[in-house]
Amino acid sequence: MQRRTIMTGATTGLAALATPALAQPAPAIRWRMATSWPNSLDALQGSAVNLCKRVGQLTDGRFEIRCFAGGELMPALQVMDAVQAGTIECGHIMSSNFIGKNPAFAFDAGLPFGMNIRQQAAWLHDGGGLELMRALYRRSNLIPFPAGNSGAQMGGFFRKEIRTPEDLRGLKMRIPGLGGSVMAKLGAVPQQIPGSEVYAALERGTIDAAEWIGPYDDEKIGLHKVAPYYYAPGWWDTNATMSVQVSLPAWEALSPGFKAAFEVACNEQFMLMPTRYDARNPDALRRMLAQGVQLRIFPRAVMEACYKAAFETYEEIAQSSEDFRTIYSPWKRFLESSNPWFRVAEGNMDAFRFSHGIPG
Repeated sequence: MQRRTIMTGATTGLAALATPALAQPAPAIRWRMATSWPNSLDALQGSAVNLCKRVGQLTDGRFEIRCFAGGELMPALQVMDAVQAGTIECGHIMSSNFIGKNPAFAFDAGLPFGMNIRQQAAWLHDGGGLELMRALYRRSNLIPFPAGNSGAQMGGFFRKEIRTPEDLRGLKMRIPGLGGSVMAKLGAVPQQIPGSEVYAALERGTIDAAEWIGPYDDEKIGLHKVAPYYYAPGWWDTNATMSVQVSLPAWEALSPGFKAAFEVACNEQFMLMPTRYDARNPDALRRMLAQGVQLRIFPRAVMEACYKAAFETYEEIAQSSEDFRTIYSPWKRFLESSNPWFRVAEGNMDAFRFSHGIPG
């Protein structure tokens, strides 16, 4: 009897030693995220929704972020203001839509004739770009996290053909960001219109052309039904990085574990968003072409004029904006250093592959 009692006590003691002490659960955190995208755009809005879900999964539901589409909490172009004011904790946006506040915000999304998607990722994560952007945003009480990229975009839908740079004069085009500044330099009349209103503006003739994203999203909002000419490339968005802007006080209040979960979720969507576009854009383009859309490539003379105007615009902005100048110099050095490598390796390989069909 005594031996059985001793063994029972020993077993109980071993079990207690083998069972880890359960940590006290962290206080539940509930955030709200507003986006600039309608629910119909599953690649954009869907990515934001999945990011929020992923944060919940990584924290066993202790960090909850509710995601609201553009217009549900505030107008799409007021998301940044709401985060900055602390009305919401975070917003899923493309920062080039907010260059009216500071032209240097454009670097976060990508500049016209700038880096491709891989160069942008390298500059942000391993070339000092993210540190520069966070130093800039900190003064606005924000911290940005790259959280998606559409890749190179299309040049948009036009009511008339563009044959020379002169055809841009007087053209009313929905095009935000520095792309709009470059077009204005060439005589166009840029319009900043939320995505939900682009179709109606083009259909009514309020505008003559509209850029949005690429075939998958352009088809969804029906631009191919109201303008016949579909141009490429979208030189103003050689990559288009989407960011989650977070209220700095809200971020600093998070535990290290919750911060890590949030960053992991953002990094996942930074990788997954372009894969969705790359998988869906080809079929969407084929469907629109089958419906009579006329695909056009901007003539070389138009591209050269836009390229020249773009870098003239950057130099002009750099003269008047210290913030822009501070980021532009290292950004330009990185671009000049990176371009030769991409030209030698992937540029030549892609040019060869794309000039051939698939054998067999």
